[in-house]
Amino acid sequence: MKKGKNKKSPTTMLAAGFALIILAGTFVLMLPVSSRGREWTSFLDCLFTATSATCVTGLVVKDTYRHWSLFGQTVILLLIQIGGLGFITIGAYLSVLLKKKIGLKERTAIHESISTIEIAGVVRMVKRIVQGTVLFELVGAVLLAVRFVPEFGWARGIYFGFFHSVSAFCNAGFDLMGIREEYSSLMAYEGDMLVNLTVMGLILVSGIGFLVWDDFYRNKFHYKRYLLHTKMMLSATAVLVLGSAVLFFLFENDGLFAGMNGKEKVLGALFCSVSPRTAGFNTTDLAGLSDASKLLTMLLMFIGGGSGSTAGGIKVTTAVVMVLTAAATIGRTQGVNIFRRRLEEDVVRRASAIVMYNGFLILVVSMVILAIQPFSFTDVLMETFSAMGTVGLSVGITRQLLPLSKLLLILLMYFGRLGSLTFALVFAQRRIVPPVQQPVEKIVVG
Repeated sequence: MKKGKNKKSPTTMLAAGFALIILAGTFVLMLPVSSRGREWTSFLDCLFTATSATCVTGLVVKDTYRHWSLFGQTVILLLIQIGGLGFITIGAYLSVLLKKKIGLKERTAIHESISTIEIAGVVRMVKRIVQGTVLFELVGAVLLAVRFVPEFGWARGIYFGFFHSVSAFCNAGFDLMGIREEYSSLMAYEGDMLVNLTVMGLILVSGIGFLVWDDFYRNKFHYKRYLLHTKMMLSATAVLVLGSAVLFFLFENDGLFAGMNGKEKVLGALFCSVSPRTAGFNTTDLAGLSDASKLLTMLLMFIGGGSGSTAGGIKVTTAVVMVLTAAATIGRTQGVNIFRRRLEEDVVRRASAIVMYNGFLILVVSMVILAIQPFSFTDVLMETFSAMGTVGLSVGITRQLLPLSKLLLILLMYFGRLGSLTFALVFAQRRIVPPVQQPVEKIVVG
């Protein structure tokens, strides 16, 4: 047997690692100590919850506060943190603290886990990622505690502040507001400036991606020195957030936002714009959104956040590449260009593969669920887009899903978390070059 045949690639390690963490979380959540009623929770419901937490999605079949005990909530929070940062990132940081040597194989795994452009400097970046995460989560926890402590008391207020800060930063969408009403998310704070801005800030900061963090750390406010990736992320994020906020405001001004004052409408529009990328919190009743707003929400969930971030989706840069490719084709320009730079052809192929892969899975799962359950077309699409984009937004049908439908969403959440992280890397790296290329023949498309 040849040496190296049993060696697992970093992408395989990522997929297997996430699966093992999900299974471990499932068995712990099944224990009576994890539930508030000290009862055993079914394997499927625990698998769904553990997958949703580890894949930082936020879709739930049990209210997080009312069903799970403090121990169970802590397990969910731990899964969220591991899933958000990535177990390889956390393991690498622990190795740094213990002063263990990190070899080339480990550096390659880190490089693929956090989606950096090159392997050089990944260990230094890991330290910045973990330290930055702790800083932002603590700041968010303090700000949220300012609102929660007067409402729930010191101990519970501080705990709620920390839980929601981690959940928001990791783009998870799990909440404890079942203390007020089941599955109510942050609807009690639709006009609260502090809660809205803090949660949106955490979502955006983590969603732009760790590579952008590192670029900003090195170059501060010198925009011209930024990497092309950073320029694309920042500009596209601004357009998506502000543009979709304006659309939500227009779509819902006389609908869901009717009866709100000006401040509440602006906050509501901004939150509807930010949360689908890909946090899963909501301050308004999503079931009351107009069809136009639901369609816009699906588009935002499909796009998601930045590569190498806590967010899901096809990623912002992927969407930009597809738009640029279409523009270049229509304009008959040579190559795909942006900010006076030309993109590699391999990047265009990868972007196309990611979009087709995600879209195909959403389509197949949606068809199966529609075939076996009497839900509306729009509601099912919201659910499948949310699962694939690891968002967690739902119009309320998650708890009514049949076992098969739950299993399909579990797979979507798992593939959604690994899609841009692992499968896109497989497409990019496993190039099969035939010894003899086939002859070219033209076809007609479009």
